[in-house]
Amino acid sequence: MAGMLYLVPTPIGNLGDISIRCRETLEQVDFIAAEDTRVTLKLLNHLGIKKSLVSYYEHNKATKGNVILERILAGETCALVSDAGSPAISDPGEELVKQCADAGVTVCAIPGPCAVITALSISGQNTGRFCFEGFLSTAKKSRREHLEALNTETRTMVFYEAPHKLVSTLQDMAEVFGENRSISLCRELTKLHEEVVRTTLGQAIERYTQTPPKGEFVLVIAGAPEAPKTTATADDAAARVAELMAEGSSRKDAIRQTAKELNLPKNIVYDAALGIE
Repeated sequence: MAGMLYLVPTPIGNLGDISIRCRETLEQVDFIAAEDTRVTLKLLNHLGIKKSLVSYYEHNKATKGNVILERILAGETCALVSDAGSPAISDPGEELVKQCADAGVTVCAIPGPCAVITALSISGQNTGRFCFEGFLSTAKKSRREHLEALNTETRTMVFYEAPHKLVSTLQDMAEVFGENRSISLCRELTKLHEEVVRTTLGQAIERYTQTPPKGEFVLVIAGAPEAPKTTATADDAAARVAELMAEGSSRKDAIRQTAKELNLPKNIVYDAALGIE
C-alpha cells in the first residue's frame, strides 16, 4: 500500500511560527525531503526531532524525485519542506507533487507560513484579487517580456526578489508600469528587522539606489487601473475612421487609432469601416 506525501510549511523567519500540526507531522513521517538539509537540520535540532533527511532541490529533482516516489509507493510517508515557507510554491517541490499526483499518491498540504500571503496582508494594497508571479528572470530581456505581459493586469501583483537584483528590477517595472505605480516593499518578514515600505516605483528606485537594500524582498504592486467602459457605438467608429481616412490615414491605421481612441475592440471597428471608401 502506498504511503503519503505531506507538504509541511516551515517558518519564514521566526521559529515560533511552526505549528503543532507541522511539528507532529515532522515527528511522525518516515523521512523528510528538504531543499537544503543543513537548513532543515537546524530546524529539527531546534524542535528536538531526529529524522532521516533526503536532499531535494532544483538541480537534483529529476533523479531524486523518482527515488522519493519509489519510497512512498513502497509504503513510506514523506514530509516535503523548503528552506522557508510553503513547499511547492515558487519551489522545485511542485514537480514532486505532480509526480505523486500522476502516480495516484495522496498529497496532504498542511497550512502554515507563506511569504506571499504574509506580505499581501500587510501591504496596504488591494487584496481581493491578486496574482503571484514568483521570481523574475535574471536575464533582462526575459524579465522585460514577463513584465510587459502584465502591463494591463488589473489585479494586485506579488513578486519575490533578492536584494542584489532589486534596483534593476524596480527600474524595469517603472519603465513598464510607470514611475507613479504604487508598490509595497516587504523586507525580512517575521524577522527582527521586518520592514514594509509603501511608496511608488520611482521613489523606491531613488531610496534603494541611495541605500543599498538588504534582506529578501516581497514586492506587492498595485494593478493597472480598470479600463473605462466604452460608450461609443459602431456608427461612432465608422464616422471616426472616415474622418481619419479623409485626413490621409490608411484604412489600417485609421482602424487601429479609432479602436484605441474609442476603446472599442478592433474587430468591431473593422466591421463598421467596411463600407467606407
